[in-house]
Amino acid sequence: MPTGYQIYNQSECYFLTLQVVDWVDVFTRKEYVDIILNSFNYGRKHKVLILWSYVIMSNHVHMIAQAKDKNLSDILRDFKRHTATQILKAIDSNKESRRYWMLKRFEFMAKRHKRNSKHQFWKHQNHAIQIDSDRLLRQKMAYIHLNPVRAGFVDSAEHWMYSSQRNYANLDALIEIDMMDI
Repeated sequence: MPTGYQIYNQSECYFLTLQVVDWVDVFTRKEYVDIILNSFNYGRKHKVLILWSYVIMSNHVHMIAQAKDKNLSDILRDFKRHTATQILKAIDSNKESRRYWMLKRFEFMAKRHKRNSKHQFWKHQNHAIQIDSDRLLRQKMAYIHLNPVRAGFVDSAEHWMYSSQRNYANLDALIEIDMMDI
């Protein structure tokens, strides 16, 4: 079902939320987080994704991103397809103690939509909000970086390893981002 949170201008900057279906806590394992981080790196390296800000939480990812001479919707579609495929393969390995339960959740959610295959990992919506002012940019950037603090995981935003706040605080970060003057 379409909502007002669509990407209408494919070349503009957007605040995006990618949510795992049924709020399944997948990103509690480094192996799955690394798939997201590697995919961010791939998009940036191949000059299709401009990644201004991100945070990876246990069951969703927030980011402020933009397409570089491409269609942002297509980039997100490919990103979600690739990461879902890789994460589902990793879950299906013998290392995942919640393997059976997780795959059943993703299988159940896939049956609710005709366009799915055997499993649905990400929700179809991206909750896209176009960043059209400096004020909104600062608000969404703060929202992203304070997410782990609000969740009670860390006392300070720069302590969360899976966040671009570390880049903006000039600390060792897991990936490079496109730094924005804020």
